[in-house]
Amino acid sequence: MRYEVVHVTAYAYGESVPLCHNVARLRPRDTDRQTCLRHELIVSPSPVLFRERIDFFGNPVTSFSVQNSHRELSVTARSEVEVQPPSGPAGLFPMSWEEASGILSTGRDPESRLARQYTFDSPHVRRDPALAEYAAPSFPPGRPLAEAVLDLTRRIREEFVFEKGWTAVGTPALEVLRSCKGVCQDFAHLQIGCLRSLGLAARYVSGYIVTEPPPGKPRQPGADASHAWVSAFVPGTGWLDVDPTQGRAAEEDHLTVAWARDYGDVAPLKGILLGGPQQSLRVAVDVVPITEADPSPT
Repeated sequence: MRYEVVHVTAYAYGESVPLCHNVARLRPRDTDRQTCLRHELIVSPSPVLFRERIDFFGNPVTSFSVQNSHRELSVTARSEVEVQPPSGPAGLFPMSWEEASGILSTGRDPESRLARQYTFDSPHVRRDPALAEYAAPSFPPGRPLAEAVLDLTRRIREEFVFEKGWTAVGTPALEVLRSCKGVCQDFAHLQIGCLRSLGLAARYVSGYIVTEPPPGKPRQPGADASHAWVSAFVPGTGWLDVDPTQGRAAEEDHLTVAWARDYGDVAPLKGILLGGPQQSLRVAVDVVPITEADPSPT
């Protein structure tokens, strides 16, 4: 399936800003199931410096600097992405979660050694016995890892309330666990903390999820949003993507932009500026299947 993605970020400042430096992670990365066919990043005012690179985790990164006085900054990312369905059901992965944990702690094969970095604490995700205790009902002795991960995914969906404004970027996973409230970013951090607290490898995935308008209603421009989910490592098989906000495995309707240890590594846009003590932010996202997109003008 092919999708057109338009992600607009617009800042307005209370006074002129003479200089800003920014880092964007807005280009969908290529994976074994996804190909970014086209991408452009449009910045206004035009930046003086513009550089593209690949970060430590393999994510495309664009750095740019605007060095002339401005009261507004607009960053528009346009991408065309092709996504393939998952290769097979989770039941094909019979390894128990204890076996996986043991391999991650002692395995010398390249995949396990690379995955081991996702078993440790990161700035936004700290391991804790309380997180392991919450995960425990999903991880009885001998249960297949993929089955246990999916069960935890469903439990988070059923036991937590999606509520905007209750948390912030830095809200700890333990606070999310206590309040049973949050948004997709919080639920991803929570599940990652649970898995790492059991000695398993889990990474944070940022991207988009395809949404459908209510029956009989037209698609509203800009009504979509960035999304976040979790990828758990299954030794000998690879990574299993699950979405605790949706309570299911991530499928063809999930478009990956970047992955890393937690949100702090993959924020869509961050930077520093001089001045601008008062500012407002507007974000609009559209994810539209190509077959539904309006034809290009001739």
